[in-house]
Amino acid sequence: MDSAAPRVYFVYETVPFINEVAMDADVLVVGAGPVGLALAIALRQHGVSVRVIDRAPGPATTSRANFVHARGSEVLDRLDALSGLPEESVRAMTITTYAGERPVMRIRFGDPGLDTAAPPMVISQARVEARLRDRLAELGVRPEWGCGLVAAEQDAGGVTAVLSDGRSLRAGWLAGCDGSGSTVRKLAGIGFPGVKLSERFLLVDATLDTTLDRSGTSGWVHPQGMLGAMPMPGGQWRLLAYDPAFTEDKPGEERIVERMARILPERTGLSGIRLLDASWASLFRVHRRLADAYRRGRVLLAGDAAHVHAPFGGQGMLTGIGDAENLAWKLALVVQGRAGERLLDTYEAERRPLATQVLRGSTATTKVNIASGPVGRFLRDRVIVRVMNVAWVQRRVTYTTSQLWVSYRRGPLGGGGRRPRPGDRVPDLACERPDGTSTRLHAELRGRWAVLGGHDAFQAAHRRLGGHVVHLRPVRTLPAMLVRPDAHLACKGGPAEITGWLDGALA
Repeated sequence: MDSAAPRVYFVYETVPFINEVAMDADVLVVGAGPVGLALAIALRQHGVSVRVIDRAPGPATTSRANFVHARGSEVLDRLDALSGLPEESVRAMTITTYAGERPVMRIRFGDPGLDTAAPPMVISQARVEARLRDRLAELGVRPEWGCGLVAAEQDAGGVTAVLSDGRSLRAGWLAGCDGSGSTVRKLAGIGFPGVKLSERFLLVDATLDTTLDRSGTSGWVHPQGMLGAMPMPGGQWRLLAYDPAFTEDKPGEERIVERMARILPERTGLSGIRLLDASWASLFRVHRRLADAYRRGRVLLAGDAAHVHAPFGGQGMLTGIGDAENLAWKLALVVQGRAGERLLDTYEAERRPLATQVLRGSTATTKVNIASGPVGRFLRDRVIVRVMNVAWVQRRVTYTTSQLWVSYRRGPLGGGGRRPRPGDRVPDLACERPDGTSTRLHAELRGRWAVLGGHDAFQAAHRRLGGHVVHLRPVRTLPAMLVRPDAHLACKGGPAEITGWLDGALA
């Protein structure tokens, strides 16, 4: 946290001269992690000007997150930021759980048959961030490092932000993507209720002397706490251990590595396994929190600034970049004067319920993994393990953790009728452009809407959305559809239906 005490002032009355104040950017994004970078890229794809600041001196080279599910890969692909990551990642999609040396459960992750645009990946968040920075640079923006936010003044026409280096920036909107300790959230006065639990986990990236199979992740249930080993690019392993017996308050990396080296053979039951060299180590406790609101006037929150939860299931970065994509197209329409500010209220209405579900799911998964009492261990080792070995249950787990199931049909922009319903995810369909060349739906989105149908339907959308809509013809017969930039269905039907939906949604 910056040394200067944060302060904020909100002025909602009309200020006659405010439109004469020069804007440094349409949107100021605070936080250059994956969520802030994704938001900035998506806004630039829509033609919105952005500035990105971060109080850190430079990019992170290590990270806790190291798995990108299929939904996350889809978002990266629509940001045109996926290039090179699948080839660099480890294709370790199997999780095998052991009790000692005996395998008791094996789960296979992957594409659950929903026409995904890109594969799930085992790859460090730091590498994902690097690719996002490269993509943002291609769009003419680079993060400004060493620039913390210390104050913000909001009025009817925008936000004036004071930075830690004494400069002031003027932007139309302020987006807080600055993590669980978000300065933006605190300045906006948005509550962040929840708990910080006593669950303590050790995390170590290291090379191992082992014969473990690198084609998948291995985990061990043990009375003293679970331990997992995931293969990482470069021949390293990511080691994670629940270790309530390790009670040192603020241990250094050397002590964490020493502890991990000692418990590794004990909990795996593998006498020949040894930790050789560690590149990074950390100790963390689980937080479970959800922001009271995702918007306060011209201030918006995304990612860990809005929700934090246990790391099990790899849902953190996935949910955060989904927030960014959902917010970007809505904010872009408001900035460009194509939609009223009411559209921004649908961001919280669509994304906060998902965060609530993710928080509940990750909490339940954590309880199962760290169960230490006799009843909890019995349920995990004798009941849950057997259930999880059933094929359809494994498919359901893959489907759930991928977030490909996410739908906004019950939200303010959703609707009923036959599937796909408004708000549902539209698969990555094979399509043709008007000139007959082949393409795929998700590749054509990238900051644009798509009309799948006749020319009249396209013209109806074009009149309201301008050049931010493309006309495609699906290879297989489908009803005419208007698809949102985040690959969710806006509406089905011809010109009248599309015009009616746009008039209502963008009012």
